[in-house]
Amino acid sequence: MDLYTPILVLGAIAAGFAVVSVVIALLVGPRRYNRSKLEPYECGIEPLPEVAHAAAAGQRFPIKYYLTAMLFIIFDIEIVFLYPWAVAFDSLGLFALVEMLLFMVVVFVAYAYVWRRGGLDWV
Repeated sequence: MDLYTPILVLGAIAAGFAVVSVVIALLVGPRRYNRSKLEPYECGIEPLPEVAHAAAAGQRFPIKYYLTAMLFIIFDIEIVFLYPWAVAFDSLGLFALVEMLLFMVVVFVAYAYVWRRGGLDWV
């Protein structure tokens, strides 16, 4: 149990910070609500004026936002594989170096493909 005490203390501090932050925001934050604050919002998308009940009727979002989210997840997961390799680099040897270079080549080829196809253009 002594081994897990620092982890439990850190978890308690993190949970306490989250709860205190939410409570302080509720107590101190502004309470003025208007129509635009209650509408659904996605970064960079103007709400549709012809929909009277935007929250109830829903709003379609362009596929570009979902594509960006998927690309972020894919490249984020690929980068996560670099951390354990970097930590254990000294003990892995030449084989792991070659494997990681091949992995990075695959990542850069995927990145170049997405870039060439216009997946990173925001216009």
